[in-house]
Amino acid sequence: MLIQDIMTPAPITVKASSSIMDAAKLLLDNHISGLPVIGESGAVVGIVSEGDFLRRGELNTERQRSAFLEFFVSPGRLADEYVHAYGRKVEEVMTSPVRTISPNVSAGEAVEMMERDGIKRLPVVDGEKLVGIVTRSDLLRALAGILADKIKPYSDAEIEAVIIAELGKRSWSQNGFIRVSVKDGVAELSGSIFDERERLAAKVLAENVPGVKAVTDNLTWIDPYIGVAMSMP
Repeated sequence: MLIQDIMTPAPITVKASSSIMDAAKLLLDNHISGLPVIGESGAVVGIVSEGDFLRRGELNTERQRSAFLEFFVSPGRLADEYVHAYGRKVEEVMTSPVRTISPNVSAGEAVEMMERDGIKRLPVVDGEKLVGIVTRSDLLRALAGILADKIKPYSDAEIEAVIIAELGKRSWSQNGFIRVSVKDGVAELSGSIFDERERLAAKVLAENVPGVKAVTDNLTWIDPYIGVAMSMP
């Protein structure tokens, strides 16, 4: 799945020279939590989000420190916090530089960037042109669509064949003898396993096959050292 398949195209933007009041109004009116910020050349220069309005002098929520703690903070950082709390233009409060992503890379790369950098949205750029934005909500929407597709009707024979094929691809199931039977969308797993952890893995694999309504676990755990069938721990 590529970014271009899940992104929101033509996102709402705000100019760097706009007032923070304009930015706040755009966020509220459009029920969104962040906006790409566009510079004079049309390139993305930052992101302004709800988080940028948390520490504001108007709300008396600017960061407060005791004189003792403030002694250990650099003057540059104190100045930066002051600008963020009292700045009137978007360019004064936005987050910059901004991480961007190409429309032709995988959704997995977006997830890695979001997790690694602790961010919630990525402007999508083609060259220097903004073509979209991908957010955590877009990923959730894509997931919901995939899950909805999995509940489409499939025959028992089709489901059974897919589960067997998927088990055949997994190295953890190669040592066991797992049998599969499907009736009315309910998958029954039987046979033997040699590591108890394979039980849950096999169940999760079956649950993820489109058309499966439930999974019945009739697997037998055989101790690989003594060759004796054991009850489930």
